[in-house]
Amino acid sequence: MFYKWRVHSFAGREIKMNILKCIDELKSKRVKGLFAKLYGDDENAIQYQLNRYSNAIETFKQIFPERSDIKIYSASGRTEIGGNHTDHQRGVVLAGAVNLDIVAVVSFHNDGVIRVKSEGYEMAEVKLCELTPTETDNGTRALIRGIAAKFAESGVDIKGFDAYTVSDVISGGGISSSAAFETLIGTIINNYYNDDKFTPFEIAQIGWFAENKFFGKKCGLLDQTVSSYGGLITADFNDVTNPEIEQIAFDFEKFGYALCITDTKSSHADLTDDYDSITDEMKQVSHHFGCEVLSQVDEVQFYANIAELRKTCCDRALLRAMHFFNETKRAGYEAAALKNNDIDLFLKLVNESGESSAMLLQNLYSTKTPTQQAIPLGIALSKAVLNGRGAVRVHGGGFAGTIQAYVPVEIVNDYKTAMESVYGNDTCHLVRIRPFGGIEII
Repeated sequence: MFYKWRVHSFAGREIKMNILKCIDELKSKRVKGLFAKLYGDDENAIQYQLNRYSNAIETFKQIFPERSDIKIYSASGRTEIGGNHTDHQRGVVLAGAVNLDIVAVVSFHNDGVIRVKSEGYEMAEVKLCELTPTETDNGTRALIRGIAAKFAESGVDIKGFDAYTVSDVISGGGISSSAAFETLIGTIINNYYNDDKFTPFEIAQIGWFAENKFFGKKCGLLDQTVSSYGGLITADFNDVTNPEIEQIAFDFEKFGYALCITDTKSSHADLTDDYDSITDEMKQVSHHFGCEVLSQVDEVQFYANIAELRKTCCDRALLRAMHFFNETKRAGYEAAALKNNDIDLFLKLVNESGESSAMLLQNLYSTKTPTQQAIPLGIALSKAVLNGRGAVRVHGGGFAGTIQAYVPVEIVNDYKTAMESVYGNDTCHLVRIRPFGGIEII
């Protein structure tokens, strides 16, 4: 089953809304109902978001006092559920958009420039007449420039906009703040200047292009795809230009488990080489067989040629290839378990995935700093609290950042207390799958 594109704009409203009317709209039954779907139907959660959005509007007014008409957009972070480091080898992944997001208050104009002020960061300004990569760009400017360049290449006439953004997405925490930001900028441009003509996957491809070609970070398409589509999806990237994407309806809490992401407060700084080594070493193996990526390699032939492979590939490359072959199949099995409502099998597979990442993929800590092992420590602590129940694994790219745990709902408070006693207050996040990816709010 292929996921169908849904336009999340709301017909019949003004293209732009006066700031005062926008503030009133935030209090409407429609927006509160939308917030319940995006963030959960708890009244406290909805009120928190109403305050968050209202504060964002007020800050926007201070930064851009000359702008009187606005729109509001949101794009979600994501949680990788299955398929650790399989997407860049065109394998199978299972992932979900989460209720941690980036929100943008936006005013459109004809100044020929995009200005984005993100909370806690300096203003990023990109002139639309200068859309070639530049070495002086920081990450934010590089991503904006790359996204705008790709839209312009497709014939989309962007005039410009000013935006202020606030984020609940854990930066550097495996929730993929960069993909959420890329989806946000892509959604803004697609909605206002392109009449929502591009599909979620096309928005994901544009974000991937910007991150790889303008920001210079090697990555697969998992993060952008999930952030753009929303919901819980399984994706087979064997045909990277037209992946098979299926949405799965599953509520972990209805089956007695809470999905918890713990930020171990370990830094992703200086880890680019570690991430690149996974891709490079997996390609050592695929290139031996004359293939671009491991998904094109016959697994039986791989195992039959281990001795020969050791002449040209390091042992870690072979172990990482073994991880890929097992993990891409396991992601498919996990998706099937969820579709069959078999939570016990799913949890068993999650634990197997975590063990594979530790033993074969080897992305729990950096060999450059072997004494800093916040991820293995968090996993060990989680297993002590879970005591044979649920599941826990490294989350996302690894080496630093976050861990993911499926915790019985009756011990969520105990688990959160245990994790935060080590990593600090508000480091353990109870997250839910969010049904929408990039979306126009108002």
